[in-house]
Order: sequence, then structure tokens, then C-alpha cells
Amino acid sequence: MSKKKCNYVAVGGQALMEGIMMRGPKGTAMSLRLPDGTIETQMKDFTSIRKKYKFFNIPILRGVVSFVESMIQGYKLLMESAEKTSFDMDDEPESKLDKWITDHFGPKMMAVIGGISAVLGVGLAFLLFMWMPSFVFDLVNDKLVNGAISDFRAIFEGLIRVFIFVVYMALVARMKEIHRVYMYHGAEHKTIFCFEHGKELTVENIREEKRCHPRCGTSFIFVTILLSILISSIVAVAFPALTEIRALWIAVKLLMMPVIMGIGFEFIQLAGKYPNKLTRFLSAPGLLMQRITTAEPDDAIIEVAIEAMKAALSGEVEKKPEEGTENAE
Repeated sequence: MSKKKCNYVAVGGQALMEGIMMRGPKGTAMSLRLPDGTIETQMKDFTSIRKKYKFFNIPILRGVVSFVESMIQGYKLLMESAEKTSFDMDDEPESKLDKWITDHFGPKMMAVIGGISAVLGVGLAFLLFMWMPSFVFDLVNDKLVNGAISDFRAIFEGLIRVFIFVVYMALVARMKEIHRVYMYHGAEHKTIFCFEHGKELTVENIREEKRCHPRCGTSFIFVTILLSILISSIVAVAFPALTEIRALWIAVKLLMMPVIMGIGFEFIQLAGKYPNKLTRFLSAPGLLMQRITTAEPDDAIIEVAIEAMKAALSGEVEKKPEEGTENAE
């Protein structure tokens, strides 16, 4: 592996509803395009537990910690962005259901709805990526081929997970609102690339950059699925009895997930730090998936990404002149 590093810095981000979150060496910033067309940028107070306790920063474990922290923080910012960028609906008649929710939950309505959505999301992920592959394998192996593929359970289930993941992301990308999020996702990657290449953060420079980045979360998920196929296959061959009971096998796969995520995290960081032929080859499947989960942004979206990046790098929000004062003597 080449020892030559690229301009690697601790910069990452996440697409939001009409906005972008950027994490930089000076802090975490969130920039949103508000309904009135202005850009609002805020610094978010967040300190990773990895910085507080060295124990959580050891290889493999730090990947699990980073994943959990990213999920929690990303979910909170996504809900906040959705609330702030939604258009004013005060002139619309309120339905009986809306009135009942408002009367019972008041300002906590978004948190309640978000909590229910999170629970349903976790349940759906378990159903699609854990239970369904095992169910389909048992159906095919026992009913259709009379046990002919018993030795290939992990590979078969892994390919089903890959298929479900690709189809699900492709279908979601067809939704108008999600396509907008994917455009912000593309702007996030382009802006990070622009910074890493040492260019000035301008719309023109960012527009020329690639929209698929090796450290993307999409690549992380895809790498995790591929690693799960490899590791599950090894476990299935070493301990075949574990695969005979579906519930037990699903439990084993769940227990292996932290290790798999930790290894996937280390690979993604390595791929971003050492861009050579080997890491590019291994990163190719994840980069191909980003063709679905990112879209080319327009200039207005790139402007939001620039504001978030500048704030994350400086640790403060750039003050803009008030309207009507820019030409003052």
C-alpha cells in the first residue's frame, strides 16, 4: 500500500432536509435553506465520547461508537431541519386529527412523531435485512431445492440483503423530497472534495468536483453488508449447527454486527486516507451505490454546503452585513 497520503482531515457531513450538517476540526455546523430563501447557519454543541475517553477510540470499537453517535446526532438534526424548513401552514384548515395531536402533545408533537418513526424504522430494517433473508433461504432451500444449497446459507442471505438494499434505495430516490436530500448529499461530497484538494470554496470550484466520496455513509453500509457475507460464511462453515435454527442464526448475526461495523469503519477511514489502486478497487461497490444516493446539486444547494463547511472549519458562523448596509460609507 502506498504510504503517500492525500490531504486527509477530519471533515464529514450529512444531508438534511433543505440543508447540510458538516463536522470539522472546529466543531459541527448546520446550514439550512429556509422557506424565505435565506441561509441559516448554527454551530451545534457536540463532543464525541471518543475524545473524552481514550478507551472508546481503540480500533474496531471506535467504529461502533461513531456509528451510534452519528445515528443519534444525525436523527436529531434531520428532525430539526424538517421542522425549520417546512412551509408555514397556518392558513391551512386544521383537521380533527391534527387538532387532537396538537392538544395532547403541543410543542412535543414532532418529537413524538419522530420517536414513533424511529421505532418503525428499526423494525423495518430488522425485518428486511435480518428476518427476510433467512426466511427466503429456508423457503428456497427446504421447499424448492431439497437442501441442495445448505452450505451456502450466508452467501445466499448476503446476496438477498444486497438486492433489497439496492432496490430500496433506488425506489426511495424516486421520491421528490428524497431526491432533494440526495442533491444536498452530492453537494456535501463535492464541497469536502474541494476542501481536500486545497481549492477555494466557491460554487464554480465545487461544481467541478466528483459527487461520490470513499468515506460516505452509503459506502460504509455497503461495505458492512459485504463484510457480513464474508464473516457469516466463515462462522457458518466453522459452526454449522448455528444455522439450523433460524432464530438462533439471526441472533448470532446480530451479535456479530458490532464487529462487522467496526471493521467496516476502519476500512472506510483507510480508503479515504490512502487513495490507491487497492483501496479504490475495494471501494468501487460503495461508490457505485452513491450513484443512487447522491444527485448533482444546483448552485443554491452548493451555497448552503459552503456555509456549513466554512462554519465547521472556523468554529463560528460568518456574520453577514444587514440588508441595506453593504453600500454604506
